Order: sequence, then structure tokens, then C-alpha cells
Amino acid sequence: MGVQQEAGVGGEALEVWIDQDLCTGDGICAQYAPEVFELDIDGLAYVKSPDDELLQDRGATAPVPLPLLTDVVDSARECPGDCIHVRRVSDRVEVYGPDAG
Repeated sequence: MGVQQEAGVGGEALEVWIDQDLCTGDGICAQYAPEVFELDIDGLAYVKSPDDELLQDRGATAPVPLPLLTDVVDSARECPGDCIHVRRVSDRVEVYGPDAG
């Protein structure tokens, strides 16, 4: 799979999305994983596509690259707005974030 290999729990691909309604604009996510998260001019965080495009559609998801899994999970855990959601692609079950079981 190479450098763009996607992360997963038990080998499953993961994706991440941000609930902008809860985003506080602290930018912790962009500090942890600038390849995945970016603050826009509106002061809110958004995910980025693998080709570095800011995804501003509500509920937009981005794959979690395997080398950045720890940084993305730390972002979700440290986010003061509890707005970062990491879920399995296969069944859309949240594995890290405020709704993780």
C-alpha cells in the first residue's frame, strides 16, 4: 500500500470528520496533524483530502493515513470542543472521539 496506507483498528480503514458546530477553533488538531486538519479563515477546523484540499462540506471525511493515526487520535482526545470523530469506513462505527463506545 505504500505511504498512503490507511490506518485501521484490526487492519480496517479509518476516516475522520469534524463537527464544525462544536469546533472551538483552538487549532490543537492542526498542531498535532497538519497533514489532516487545517483552520480555515472562519476560524474553524476542517479535514483535508489526501491531495491537501480543504474539505468544507458538512460531514466531509478524510482517510486516516497509518503514519498519522496516533496524531489524529491524540487530536480527538485533546480537542476542547469534542468535535473530532474517527470511525471505521466499513460500518461507520466511531472508534475514537466523543461518540466512541
